[in-house]
Amino acid sequence: MPVPEHQASGLQRLRQPRPVQVIAVTSGKGGVGKTNVSVNLAVALAAEGKQVMLLDGDLGLANVDVLLGLQPTHNLSHVIEGVCSLEDTILNGPAGLMVIPASSGKRRMAELTPVENAGLVHAFSELKRPLDVLIVDTAAGIADSVITFSQASQEVVVVVTNDPSSLTDAYALIKVLNRDHGVKRVHVLANMVASGNEARELFDNLRRVAERFLDVTLDFMGMVPADDWLRRAVRRQRSVVDAYPNCPSSHAFKTLARKIEGWGRPEGARGNLEFFVERLVSQLRPAGVPA
Repeated sequence: MPVPEHQASGLQRLRQPRPVQVIAVTSGKGGVGKTNVSVNLAVALAAEGKQVMLLDGDLGLANVDVLLGLQPTHNLSHVIEGVCSLEDTILNGPAGLMVIPASSGKRRMAELTPVENAGLVHAFSELKRPLDVLIVDTAAGIADSVITFSQASQEVVVVVTNDPSSLTDAYALIKVLNRDHGVKRVHVLANMVASGNEARELFDNLRRVAERFLDVTLDFMGMVPADDWLRRAVRRQRSVVDAYPNCPSSHAFKTLARKIEGWGRPEGARGNLEFFVERLVSQLRPAGVPA
């Protein structure tokens, strides 16, 4: 029996990929706990029942797998080389988190050829797993890969601490993203702080300078307190949300995860995973090289 036209159109809509919330977690300098933030936000969202994927975007010095005690057989470099599929790289983390590890010590991963770009787009487009959130843990600083991942994402989270150089470098990163690449909104997360007042003061200092010199909206995302339990979790190679769910930093990450859920999903294709990668590799493509 033929399917009525209105039902057929409804079925077609169900088959279309759901928009994916793509979040880049970055920082102006290293040593501010950025990867720990990425890992624990991802685990906290997964524990809330979301289908979450964590992509290690520090292509030269990948360490997400180390923090989670995972031992990858394959990573993104093997996908590019045709050794395996993207599906083969996915590791199972706590709470059902999906992890895509990157390579360590391979600069060429940030210098892909057009053919390799196309292969990466195809690999992500062929990924059939349902997905709600993609978190990209970028490198620190203003390297090309950091800018590219941040610009390609729907949301950008910049992690800062009370180290003055952290704020200075965070401002430099936000300045480059805003002036040179058109990023208009950045979420600021204060990490390893002693109190909510300290976190708010850090944000206000950054906001005042940004409002004076940049055309960007800064959102105070919240804070993660300095917490010995988190350091213990790192030594155990586990996320603190999984290892010590009732400690102060775990509660903070759960609060932040609920805030992310409140951001909502993008409307339309901008949040689709394959679109993210297409946008990403188009920015990585050298000038003058055809798509």
